[in-house]
Order: sequence, then structure tokens, then C-alpha cells
Amino acid sequence: MLLASLDQAHSLGDALGLPIPRDPAPTAVLPGLDVLEIDSLALVEDRFAAVAPLLSGVGREHGVDLAALDPAELTGLPGVQELLLLVEIGRFAGTGDWDAIVLDCPPTADLLRILSAPATLLGYLDRIWPTSARMPGLSGGDLRRTLVALAVDRIAAEVAAARDLLADRTRTAAVLVTAAERVALAESARVRSAAALLGLRLDRVVVNKVLPPQPPVPADAHPAAHWYDRQRGAQLRAVDELRGRFPGIPVAITEYGDAEPVGIEGLAGLVPAPSGGTTGQGDGRDPMLGGDVNSGRARAGEPLVGLESGAGLGSVFTLRMQVPVADPATLRLGRVEDDLIVGADGVRRRMRLAPVLRRCVVDAAELDGDQLIVRFRPDPEVWPDE
Repeated sequence: MLLASLDQAHSLGDALGLPIPRDPAPTAVLPGLDVLEIDSLALVEDRFAAVAPLLSGVGREHGVDLAALDPAELTGLPGVQELLLLVEIGRFAGTGDWDAIVLDCPPTADLLRILSAPATLLGYLDRIWPTSARMPGLSGGDLRRTLVALAVDRIAAEVAAARDLLADRTRTAAVLVTAAERVALAESARVRSAAALLGLRLDRVVVNKVLPPQPPVPADAHPAAHWYDRQRGAQLRAVDELRGRFPGIPVAITEYGDAEPVGIEGLAGLVPAPSGGTTGQGDGRDPMLGGDVNSGRARAGEPLVGLESGAGLGSVFTLRMQVPVADPATLRLGRVEDDLIVGADGVRRRMRLAPVLRRCVVDAAELDGDQLIVRFRPDPEVWPDE
């Protein structure tokens, strides 16, 4: 197994109680366990050094020289480090050297930027320099343009592979770690919504630092004992509320121990206890349609397209997607050419419409519980003649 940290605070070594070298290659700490703290700054420098010769002179006719940039300057560009982190993880996953790769992720805001970075870059690239415009450069007489186009194609392929790896529900799953506090629960609900929009399978939730049980507290007990009892009761109510907000997702708890779990042995003893919930994945689901065949309900993040009524120009098609929106007021929809843009809770996803819907116009949309339903009607100008 490979345990890799995406958090630029690099606290993985502190948690393991081991010095982890800043090496681009994983370090073996136990038989069958390798660890890695990815230095995204070094990644930026290495990748830029590889493409800098291709950029020399590019844009000079417009007064711009991309090769004049220093690698350190690129680290300030939004999304650069995040993209390289995911591409690097994709590269490790592609080697097949490990049965599993576990990622220690940064806090919520940074994590969402990392997860949304591939789709953001690919969307911008598709509009600024689409494949149809890059391909002529591969056969033209401008060698430098051809090399740059090849480099861009390679980068786009690596980023797309990282995006597809995250969205592959058979290979990738997320475990959300939260606290038994009301503010943390609200944030967790937004993370669940974001994960669904990004197509990431949320496998389970772990509630951290729950006070362990104690014997019944007599009325004349010390005030500290009553405080402890009230705190634990509030935490358990928060866990119950979390289960209600996350139906179908297992919830586990880790209790406060008598010592901080630092080191391999301490972490090995930190086994979450089940606290209700089921996987919600089982019979009745069609992986090709991405939904429940019997109920017609789509799974989280997976659009399900179907014919609701009518025929020909009188048809009404629906796109259904499970989006457990924490704040319905943040839900936004848009259409750009053949793509549907869905945004909620601070995250936006751009997804390609099914071929039949590309010949349609959006007629209406509604949020039915956690199901987003978008209705389409054929566009007479592009609909095939009957």
C-alpha cells in the first residue's frame, strides 16, 4: 500500500512519528507500506524545466515570452500545484506497484480546489485551444508550434486520466473525516454535495474524537462529570443527525483515547467503530445507466437520461442526477453548447450531454429532494426529420 500526503503542511511524517524524506520516490517504512509526501513546488519546477525549451520564443510576436517565467512564479497560479499533485498520483496508480493508494488530503477548501482542478483546466483548454485547432499544428511546417501542440496534448491526456481516475467509482472512493459538532456537520453536508457533483463516490464517514462512554452519573457527582455527560450526549445527537443527513452511507466513530495516536502502533489501534448505516449499493442498479432500474433514480453524480413522454418533436426527455444539495439556494444551471453546467454549494461541474439531449433545449428544471431533474424538448431546427 502507498500512503501519500497531498497536504502541503506535510504532517504525515509527524503523525507516523517518522522522518519522511522529501524525495520524489516513495519511502518504505514497513513491509507492504510505502509513504510519500509530495512536494508540489518541486513538481512545478521539474515539469516547467521539461517544457521551457519548447516555450522559448513562443508569443514574442505579441510581446510575450513564456520562457522568461521563473518556475517559482508559476506556483502562484491557481490550480497549478493541485493539477500536478493529481497527475502525479495518477502516474503512481498507473504503475500497478501497489494494491491500494491512500491519500491524506488537506482541509475542505483546499481539497475541493484539488478535485475540481482537472475539469476546470480541461474546460478552459477546450475553449481557448480546442483539439480541432491544435491538430493542424501537428502536420504544419512550424516545428515549434507542433512541439507545443504535442506537449499540450500530453498534458491534457494526463489531466484527463487523473480526472477519470477520481470519477471511477470502481477504483476510487472517499472517506470523509468530521467532528461531532453542528458546524462540522454543516460543512460535511456541503462536502457531500460537492463530492456528488464531482462524481466522487463517498464510501463512508468517520466521526473523530467522540468521548467514550462512562458509568451513569449520580446527581451528587462532581460538575465535571455532568459536563462530560452533557458533552457526550451532544456528540451522540450530532452523530444521529449526521446519519439522517447521509442516508445510505456508513457512519463510524473514533473515540478519544488516553494518549494521542502518534506512530505506527498508535495509529494501528485507531479502529473506527460502526455506528449504523448501510452502503446503499447493491441489487437493482444498472452500471450502464448509472441509476436504480426499479426506481428510475440516479446515483450520486451520475446522470440518468430517459424518455419521460411523447414522441418525435413532442418528446420530453429527462436528465436525473442525485445532488444532495446542502443549500438549495446555491443551485445554478447553465448550458454551453453541448455541455450542461451544474453548480451548488460552491462547486461547479461541466458535463457533456447525451447525444439525444444535444438536439434539445432545456424546458424546465426542479429539485425533488436530492434528485435534480432537468427536462428537455427537441429543438425543431436540429431535430431529425421523422
